[in-house]
Amino acid sequence: MAKKQNKGTDLSSEEKIIAAARKVFTKKGYAATRTRDIAEEAGMNLALLNYYYRSKEKLFQLVMTEKMQQLFGVIVPIVTNNEIKLETKIEQLADKYIDMLSANPDLPLFVLSEIKQNPEQFKKKMQLEKLIRNSSLIQQLKEKRPDIDPIHFLINILGMLVFPFIARPIIFGVDMENQDRFHAFIQQRKKLIPAWVKAMLARK
Repeated sequence: MAKKQNKGTDLSSEEKIIAAARKVFTKKGYAATRTRDIAEEAGMNLALLNYYYRSKEKLFQLVMTEKMQQLFGVIVPIVTNNEIKLETKIEQLADKYIDMLSANPDLPLFVLSEIKQNPEQFKKKMQLEKLIRNSSLIQQLKEKRPDIDPIHFLINILGMLVFPFIARPIIFGVDMENQDRFHAFIQQRKKLIPAWVKAMLARK
């Protein structure tokens, strides 16, 4: 019975550490974060944190993998679905990606800034390039506009989805009233982005 209780305590402590690491890394980035900062955020001493996770690097890898999966995990099932037509893919990307980013507004800037520090490591870890280039979305874009590299369209779509969240503090500020304005603004983009992409694809 005691063993089960200890196991439950262990899991609870690990979850607290991961939650704290997630918060501190997202706020400060890898370089500025100390393990002591994570321990304080988790409400435990540094020795206990080190008992579960021996290094800041290990914690960061866990958090970064989670964040990368959040940022790109929405894309992959849509772009690789052979059963969905191009127009529907674009609509789904706009709808699901905006919902995900609305729930995780700090995610794009955190992931992109950390990728910049070590691009080869994350490229190798995620292996997204081959997956995306061989996806049904890319093939559909090639068929629709064979005169243009389809990656241009994909970058345009992602830029239209992600950049408003990066620019949000500058354009909308951070107070509650402006948060409501931003929410309304970003919901409008669910319809506008597919319309803009379809217009780009149709124009020759």
